[in-house]
Amino acid sequence: MTIRLYDTSARQIRDFTPLRPGCVSIYLCGATVQAAPHIGHIRSGLNFDIMRRWFEYRGLDVTFIRNVTDIDDKIIAKSAEQGRPWWAIGYENERAFTDGYQALGCLPPTYEPRATGHITEMVEMMRGLIERGHAYEADGNVYFAVTSFPEYLSLSNQELENLLQPSGEGETGKRDPRDFAMWKAAKPGEPSWETPWGRGRPGWHLECSAMAHKYLGSAFDIHGGGLDLIFPHHDNEIAQAKAYGDEFARYWVHNAWVTMSGEKMSKSLGNSVLVSEMVKRWRPIVLRYYLGTPHYRSMIEYSEEALREAESAFARIEGFVQRVVEKAGTVEPSAEVPPAFAEAMDDDLGVPQALAVVHTTVRQGNSALAADDKEAAVARLAEVRAMLGVLGLDPLDPHWAGEGDRGEDLHGVVDTLVRMVLDQREAARARKDWTTADAIRDQLNQSGLVIEDSPQGPRWSLGPR
Repeated sequence: MTIRLYDTSARQIRDFTPLRPGCVSIYLCGATVQAAPHIGHIRSGLNFDIMRRWFEYRGLDVTFIRNVTDIDDKIIAKSAEQGRPWWAIGYENERAFTDGYQALGCLPPTYEPRATGHITEMVEMMRGLIERGHAYEADGNVYFAVTSFPEYLSLSNQELENLLQPSGEGETGKRDPRDFAMWKAAKPGEPSWETPWGRGRPGWHLECSAMAHKYLGSAFDIHGGGLDLIFPHHDNEIAQAKAYGDEFARYWVHNAWVTMSGEKMSKSLGNSVLVSEMVKRWRPIVLRYYLGTPHYRSMIEYSEEALREAESAFARIEGFVQRVVEKAGTVEPSAEVPPAFAEAMDDDLGVPQALAVVHTTVRQGNSALAADDKEAAVARLAEVRAMLGVLGLDPLDPHWAGEGDRGEDLHGVVDTLVRMVLDQREAARARKDWTTADAIRDQLNQSGLVIEDSPQGPRWSLGPR
């Protein structure tokens, strides 16, 4: 068994060899909490949740760090705009991100550090970089000297001569316009912390370098994040950490975006789709299927039609699961996933190919049900549950148990009413009044119900919207 991952720094798929046998350490750039999350934000959490689950299935002990950036220019700007404390805005949106991750079935990280809780570590790193000649203070700011680090931009593969470094207001005293801020001098009314170079606040890039060092040490296995973070964020993280003396990340894994009309989903473009609103309109397990089943390096073009297709595809899986459980009772997941599923997941987390194995197994299980082969149907369901468990999509998992809350409380009432109508249909069929029977079925279908005739009698389920 060899897991292989696309390493952005190597620009190729590489065999994954953990730093410590039997263990995997992952640092994922998490939320910047200036606003509530849209589905593009949560996609990254889902992709790395599936990665983590696959490592754990393969018997590896995973330490998973996902940080919270709770202080930055955007949060401060929101604070001024709304007339609210920066920390109140940050905490409110941090909770919204946590709710979004939980709603879509992401396992909680091992640790989830906040940037503002690690100022001491940031000061220590800056002091070390200044001593080594890689950083300098100017006007209360601390800058990283990019020409002091020959490997700078190795991740994004840009030329330093052509670099246009994003620069913020008040970043004065730079020796080179390409140098980037690790620490920003305090401005009136802004949050600040005391340092040897005066009061100020951290730069975004410094936060992650310091927290990765704190929780994973000087070397760790995988650093993850969205494609948009490669430059400047991850290039600058690498420069700080390696100039400080860390080996830092050994593999760099980046997920693609969710787009709308070909553009990256973002708050600034006004095209975001908030998770809190989406889960009111779509079952969270369907959203997970939609966001988590394309390959993590493939763009997802958002559309209602694509979501409906995902809902229909998952309904086929869920329908099979329900039918076998009704026939045979509880079926535990098998100890191992089918070899073809494992082969796909080992190959750079090939979820689309792995999902094809799920659907093939479901079709085989449905054939077994049609042939009244209970033993084969149960065996297929055991395999399906094992595969869905890896993807976080097992409808029988306790996490999704209350998800029938389209409403679980109303299900019994609706079932009674539908049964009354189905009894009328059965009576019409018994007297060979096919016109009435078909009319009843069609009316139920138009109301959003799918009617299926089985040897045990008619059964209903909610159809795609």
